[in-house]
Amino acid sequence: MTQNTRIALTATAAALLGAGVTLTTAASGWTLPTLFKDKAPVTAAAPAEAPVVVAAASPVATPGAAPSALPAAPVPNYRAIVQTQGPAVVGITVAGLHKTDGPAVMQQGPGMEDDPFFRFFRGIPNLRMPQQGAQPFRGQGSGFIISPDGLILTNAHVVREAKQVTVKLSDRREYSAQVLGSDPATDIAVLKVDAKGLPTVQLGDPKQVQVGDYVLAIGAPYGFEQTATQGIVSAKGRSLPGDSVVPFIQTDAAVNPGNSGGPLFDASGRVIGVNAQIFSQSGGFQGLAFSIPVDVALRIKDQIVAHGKVEHARLGVTLQDLSAPLASSFGLDAPDGALVSSVMPDSAAAKAGLKAGDVITQVDGEPVRVAGDVSSRVGLARPGDKLKLELWRDKKRVSETVALGRADKEAQEASAAPQGGQLGLALRPLQPQELRGSGLDGGLLIERVTGPAQLAGVQAGDVLLALNGKPVQNIDEVRAAMKDSPKSVALLVARDGQQIFVPVRLG
Repeated sequence: MTQNTRIALTATAAALLGAGVTLTTAASGWTLPTLFKDKAPVTAAAPAEAPVVVAAASPVATPGAAPSALPAAPVPNYRAIVQTQGPAVVGITVAGLHKTDGPAVMQQGPGMEDDPFFRFFRGIPNLRMPQQGAQPFRGQGSGFIISPDGLILTNAHVVREAKQVTVKLSDRREYSAQVLGSDPATDIAVLKVDAKGLPTVQLGDPKQVQVGDYVLAIGAPYGFEQTATQGIVSAKGRSLPGDSVVPFIQTDAAVNPGNSGGPLFDASGRVIGVNAQIFSQSGGFQGLAFSIPVDVALRIKDQIVAHGKVEHARLGVTLQDLSAPLASSFGLDAPDGALVSSVMPDSAAAKAGLKAGDVITQVDGEPVRVAGDVSSRVGLARPGDKLKLELWRDKKRVSETVALGRADKEAQEASAAPQGGQLGLALRPLQPQELRGSGLDGGLLIERVTGPAQLAGVQAGDVLLALNGKPVQNIDEVRAAMKDSPKSVALLVARDGQQIFVPVRLG
């Protein structure tokens, strides 16, 4: 077993604990999915415009059967999807403060290479930051509009710790956004902008999408807005290392940092997923991307809109996947199901009578193939929900109904309403010797930075030269420019021998 394999398996077990389900495995490592199955292919839904039809595939030989050609498959009209759905895809920029007690890190280091699954949000490197206390950061991601009055879905990690959130539409309109709520367990956040008549995406059904179907991702990788990339569905129902209970959709559509929170479209131009994670050892795309099914995201959205928070359920068992020898020893014909290796005292599972050695074969009529199927179903339920479990116990089929408990972690809630207030600058006139040393004709020395100016990247030691294009020589001129409480200002500052404009959003 390689080091990366051990990391991945350990992270998976930690992820399932959040839903009250622990996963152990006797497997020696991750295995690649089989590329070809003896199943009839699924034809993607026809697009709005006439598709271009590709030639039929070469015959596939099947032992004991005459060779037959696969039917032709329509190619999606990607141009039409981008033109009709692209206007509802938005870019998201955030600013906030990281709390730290240690020295600041000047840029993103290579340490993430040891974590095979990591999220896109990294912030902007090379920012000069104070050595202790709160450090300003900026980041960017993507999202998509689901209602004309400005409801937007994105990833929770995109807006984590954000104090200012700005949404930019494809027509370059910009809005300050409020974070109605976020749920780290599923990595979904809901934003709201004050607008009407906005374009919206069409929502699809992830359950109808099959492995091999065409998909299209639109987002802002590395800040490049409205970037479209295409691929296919590589796998469904993936359980990944990390703090998530989501049954991810795996694709090979190229996504990169900045695509976080953007939509994944099916061949008909309907959103089936929210792009969330990548598998990478370099920080860039390497052929494996993972999206949250949009039905999961909408379920989280409904809780956030209705209650401002999200609650997750807990079963209270430790599960492991079945191997062929284990299945045989329990009298099962196939290694499908989740084996209960332990039951936590006073948990929902204990109250329902579950025992070590039970094999969960179905949850509410849905078959269970691996332990992750149970984890996802439990983690996406709410405390108090009842699940009907089909069990294999003592070589007999048994049914139990369990009322789920509450997950250990408190319900997640976040809010980052646009911040108002003053600039957050402590200013003083430059002394004559400072003026001579700087080579400047005038200006105000910035001695301390807080609030909106700090979020915008203004630094102590900068010299304020102008505000909204008007030179400032004393503090009274700054106050006069701020008396009308503008929503944003442009500061011209001198830093390290250069002059730069810094936009500051005030709310």
